Amino acid sequence: MSYPQHSTGPGMSSHPEIAEMRERLERTAASNRAIVVEGLIVLAGVYAAISPWVVHFAAQPNIAVNNLIIGITVALVGLGLTLAPERMFRLAWITAPLGVWLIISPWVVTATHGARAGIIWNNCWLGAITALLGLAAMGMTVGLTRRTRQ
Repeated sequence: MSYPQHSTGPGMSSHPEIAEMRERLERTAASNRAIVVEGLIVLAGVYAAISPWVVHFAAQPNIAVNNLIIGITVALVGLGLTLAPERMFRLAWITAPLGVWLIISPWVVTATHGARAGIIWNNCWLGAITALLGLAAMGMTVGLTRRTRQ
């Protein structure tokens, strides 16, 4: 059985639209709006990670570990968007579902499926802000890919 031979000609990296998309990505990543959104995503992630100790619900280990893991994840996504936007811009969408998870997690993760009011308020506000920041980051990447296709 023989397999077809592939040419060793120029690949997609030399395609003119790829170069244009990289240029637009660099401009978008360097914009003030992108810098603010990325920084706020990092801050939201850091706060989510430390919130069990700030709001004093570290005594409930399930929700504390949940917030720590989600917070570190959100902060790493924000840091990745800041440091390597050309590699991470497609991963920006993950921030919005993580924000939604922060909203519903006090009822899902706690052992009695009912958390204290402070935990609920903290996670609902933090989750809403994180989801909105994720949507803003997604909006920048959607606008970038839509402009490239036109």
